[in-house]
Amino acid sequence: MHESNKNDTGKPKRFRKKAILPGFGISLGFTMAYLGIIVLLPLSAAFVKAAGMSFQDFCETVFSPRVLAAYKLSFSLSFYAALTNSFFGLLVAWVLTRYTFPAKRFIDGIVDLPFALPTAVAGIALTAIYSPNGWLGQVFYKLGIPSAYSPFGIYIALTFIGLPFVVRTLQPIIEDIDPGVEEAAVVLGANSFQRFMRVILPGLMPALLTGFSLAFARGLGEYGSVVFISGNMPMKTEIAPLLIMTRLEEHNTEGATAIASVLLVISFILLLITNLLQRWTSVRGTEQ
Repeated sequence: MHESNKNDTGKPKRFRKKAILPGFGISLGFTMAYLGIIVLLPLSAAFVKAAGMSFQDFCETVFSPRVLAAYKLSFSLSFYAALTNSFFGLLVAWVLTRYTFPAKRFIDGIVDLPFALPTAVAGIALTAIYSPNGWLGQVFYKLGIPSAYSPFGIYIALTFIGLPFVVRTLQPIIEDIDPGVEEAAVVLGANSFQRFMRVILPGLMPALLTGFSLAFARGLGEYGSVVFISGNMPMKTEIAPLLIMTRLEEHNTEGATAIASVLLVISFILLLITNLLQRWTSVRGTEQ
């Protein structure tokens, strides 16, 4: 018996189409090398630098009242800002995708402004608007709400820079929703609220969680737009990235890397939980 010169599709082997990308082994090798050089190597350097401290010095550095207050402020405000952006980002993405109206392209472009603006410029602009003499700051201060140099000012800045992540993540998913699914729900007697909650929202949840995690991660590492509007008061409006910069300016590199390493670990755990929830919602949506 002679060896067949045809593959499973019946075509001669010499005419088989080559894959556009290299094989799995080569692709995986390039992927791991790139991620290792660009991501893992710089992050591991922070842990190596922090490991030079004694255990007692490390604990005194990362668990001091000032550091704990900075962690609490950064994580809580980043979470609330990402939660706010998840709601309003879904609304903005829905309007931009489902409706046609004048100046739609202009408004769609405005969404990307936080991407384009340098963070320092965004911080200066927000401080000017929300300061006690600013256009919006005057209104807030008359209501007894300090909008600048307060935790609320940090929340405003984090909401500003995080909105595009949610909108741009949701837009292509909303565009790909099959109209037939909604029509079937109408035929079965579902009203508008039921169609959205039971038919549309479950399919959007994975993308919504992705947008939330991206906005949350951006908020944790944000520095430029926050440093101007926060007031930088220790124990009150001092965020973790600012505290890291303060330690570096004091030439305390080990202290800065110790704080950064704890911030990285907590951020990774929270993002891992978010990704697991995203996967769970995707599997659940597929089963339903």
